[in-house]
Amino acid sequence: MPKIVDHAARRAELAEAMWRVVYRDGVAAATVRSIAAEAGWSPSALRHYFATQAELLTFAMEHVIARATERFAAESWAGPPRETVQRALEEFLPLDRQRRRAAEVWLWLTLHAQVDPAAQARLREADDGVRGVVDVAVNALAAAGLVARGADLSAEKARLHALLDGLTLHALVRTELMPPGRLRVLLAEHLDSLTSARDDDAAR
Repeated sequence: MPKIVDHAARRAELAEAMWRVVYRDGVAAATVRSIAAEAGWSPSALRHYFATQAELLTFAMEHVIARATERFAAESWAGPPRETVQRALEEFLPLDRQRRRAAEVWLWLTLHAQVDPAAQARLREADDGVRGVVDVAVNALAAAGLVARGADLSAEKARLHALLDGLTLHALVRTELMPPGRLRVLLAEHLDSLTSARDDDAAR
C-alpha cells in the first residue's frame, strides 16, 4: 500500500523550521539549504514544496498572518478603549525579537512585491489585516469620544496606518534611534493627539 503523505503537516513542519532559522539568524539566512538542514530534510526534498527563497518567505508571511489572526481572535481586548487600542496596535510594531523578525519578512516582501506576484499577494493580505485592526481601533476611539467631533475618520485611519508602517521601517533601518520604548511613546503621542484635538474642538 503506498505511503500517505500529509502535505499540510509537512508544510507546517517546514514553517516551524523556517521560523527557527529566521528567529535565530535573520531573514537573509532563510535559504532552501538552511531550512532543509534545520528540518532534517534534504534540499531536494524541501524543493518539492518550495523551489526558491521567495517561495519560502512568502509562505513565512502566510504563517505570520495565520498566527496573528489566531492571537487577535484569542485575546479578549477588554479594558478602557484608549489602553486597549494602544495594546492592539503595538502588536504590529517590532517591540521584541519575534515581532522584529516578522517585520523583516514584511520588509523583504515589500522589496520583492513589484517583481513577484505571490509576494505581492501576501503583502496585500498582511496590509489588509493591519488596515482592518486600524479601522476598528479608530472607530473604537471615536465611539468613546476620543476623536475630535467632525474629524475625517477615513483620514485618521490612513494616518495611523502610515504611522505604524513608518515606525516599523525606521525601527528596522535605524534600530539605535527607534528602540521599543521610543516606538511605544510615539504611538501613544499620536493616539493622545486625537484626544487633544477633541479637547481643542470642545474649547472652541
